[in-house]
Amino acid sequence: MHIRSFQNHDRAPLSELFLNTRKLSWPWLDSSKWGLSDFEKYTENEMILVAEKDQEYLGFASIYLQENFLHHLFIAPNAQNQGVGTALLHAAEQLFTGTGYLKCLSENKQALSFYLGHGWEAISTGVSEEAGYILMSKAKLIQ
Repeated sequence: MHIRSFQNHDRAPLSELFLNTRKLSWPWLDSSKWGLSDFEKYTENEMILVAEKDQEYLGFASIYLQENFLHHLFIAPNAQNQGVGTALLHAAEQLFTGTGYLKCLSENKQALSFYLGHGWEAISTGVSEEAGYILMSKAKLIQ
């Protein structure tokens, strides 16, 4: 597996991965208004890391660097539970200049367990336009 920075030719396949994985991962939400253009809309001005192997897209992470905020971490369904999420999460954490933050949908028990298992802490809750979420943080280790 290789993790690299986003390139323009990644846009179409990652748009499909984003749409399809959201539909599978968040079945409790109304996906009728979601589309392929959501990827570009929801990752604008973010650093995007791409995980791939043998020219197959495994997942991506998008980070709003100015706030050390991991905005998205999506793994293709056929690549889940194989270390891809962990590798992308660690790569994203390396970009943080201080404490990192993310929001995890409250209903997404698998993702919540994943983040807690990687040292993230739940610090508050809130409600977005889509659903309830848990705000999580992880202090950057001084190296």
